[in-house]
Amino acid sequence: MPATPESASPLWSETNRPICSVENPVLPEPLVNGTPDHRDEATEPSSPEVLALCGGIGGAKLALGLYRILADDALCVICNPGDDFEHLGLAIRPDFDTVLYTLAGRADPIKGWGLADETWSFMATMRMLGGEDWFALGDGDLAIHVERTRRLAAGHAPTRIAQAFTSRLGVKAALVPVSDEPVRTVVLSDRGELQFQHYFVRERCEPRVLGFRYAGAETARMTPYVSKVLTRDDLRAIVVCPSNPFISIDPILSVPGMREALRSSPVPVIAVSPVVAGKAVKGPTAKMLDELGMRVDPETVAEHYADFVDGFILDHSDSMLAGDIARRCGLRTHVCNSIMTSLRDREQLAEQVLSFADRVREAQG
Repeated sequence: MPATPESASPLWSETNRPICSVENPVLPEPLVNGTPDHRDEATEPSSPEVLALCGGIGGAKLALGLYRILADDALCVICNPGDDFEHLGLAIRPDFDTVLYTLAGRADPIKGWGLADETWSFMATMRMLGGEDWFALGDGDLAIHVERTRRLAAGHAPTRIAQAFTSRLGVKAALVPVSDEPVRTVVLSDRGELQFQHYFVRERCEPRVLGFRYAGAETARMTPYVSKVLTRDDLRAIVVCPSNPFISIDPILSVPGMREALRSSPVPVIAVSPVVAGKAVKGPTAKMLDELGMRVDPETVAEHYADFVDGFILDHSDSMLAGDIARRCGLRTHVCNSIMTSLRDREQLAEQVLSFADRVREAQG
């Protein structure tokens, strides 16, 4: 997530998907007869084989693994809306953009967020002018926020904009919001209520967490596409990526009917633990669990998902908890390496997830 800009890193080429760069452009000509070109917008994403619920950096790693081992259009990712916010007059969607850049092969491989080979002239000038600089916006990254804001102002739905951006960056998977209405995570803290990005970036996760609420969730509606996908019986699996359960997955689940749809889904729902050996794979998950008085272990996450998940994957280092999770949560469990430090790790975990889902489906009859 945005912080102090670091030096540019080489474009990550460890992918067999198209890479958009100056030398290898994926973006088509943006203007037709001097007006914005919206011919990239399909009426609806294709029918996927796997549906994933995903947050930012940690979840995007597994999303990339799934994307690489599946056919081009076989993956649909519902991206966390809770991080979304407006800043400097721009509509910013951090987790969606992280997943988009990751699947497009454009994400910064060091930070995990933002673009590779990014430049920071905009932020340097903002700082010189005395403007807000706590949320870093790279020069290339800035373009997606400007164009998103323009399209929203023109009346385009978020789902339609997401389709356009994935198409323009050469991503064949469907990346979609759970709802076209805003759902925003609000952190209840010892410093009062904080918009998530204010807590996470501006305050650097320092306030003590007391709880969460999801502003707008009560009136949000699942998009017709998401509702349709959730009722299909020919999906291979629904995957809950190893993202923070409170700030990445719960905003998705907070939309009315979402949790119930997962609970009644005819296909296996598999979750991967974001906690390994008492530590978060990425982000403030461990800190939040501790401050909420919860155990920092995979069993806590399994309990959080137990009402709608069929299978739970945990790392080898937590194998001693597999039996307890199975007994107390009523879930089938699978132990494997879940730490994704390389591209092959991402692919292998994706293979493990889908293989486990196949076994769960077979066991369920």
